[in-house]
Amino acid sequence: MRQRNKPWADDFISTHAELIIPDPASHKGSWKDVFGNDRPIHLEIGTGKGQFIAGMAKQHPDINFIGMELAKSVIVNAAQKVLDSEVTNAKLLNQNAADLRDFFANDEISGIYLNFSDPWPKNRHEKRRLTYKTFLEQYQDILDAGGSVVQKTDNRGLFEYSLVSFSHFGMRLEDVSLDLHAAEEPDNVKTEYEEKFSAKGQPIYRCKAVFQS
Repeated sequence: MRQRNKPWADDFISTHAELIIPDPASHKGSWKDVFGNDRPIHLEIGTGKGQFIAGMAKQHPDINFIGMELAKSVIVNAAQKVLDSEVTNAKLLNQNAADLRDFFANDEISGIYLNFSDPWPKNRHEKRRLTYKTFLEQYQDILDAGGSVVQKTDNRGLFEYSLVSFSHFGMRLEDVSLDLHAAEEPDNVKTEYEEKFSAKGQPIYRCKAVFQS
């Protein structure tokens, strides 16, 4: 979906440099210093308007969260949600996730979230899917031992593709759900898309995949 341009986005981003981190590559290997503690760091790729990361940061004060979002017109919304939630354990990056190794050292991240990623349904676009093997290689590098990838999507085709991709990569599948909301999990933090799709009766698919040593 095309996002409406926000002419004030650049000023907002520069004004909130403590939240939307400029030059994140300079913090590679030292993100714990940015947060000022040694808590685990979880990464959301494609953080959208920020409901998930703000909610997770509030629900899990013992974990630090980083959200990556390329669109400036969207990340400012996410930043406002984080500010409104008054959490101190969330940071945002206005960056492309083409190669996460530009920003994170090996074993620096403990968990990755892929929420309602673009399914890229055409075969010729397979390499753009965030569960394609080249992305899994990145995740494996930056995740610590026991680190996991958690995916939520409304797209069954992408979900089935991801399960196969995870399995072929040798990952262990956990908590596979074909209808997340039917399970009525109280700790599930919904994204904006998740609320929209589930309100229409669309099942939400989720799985957790763990790299095996």
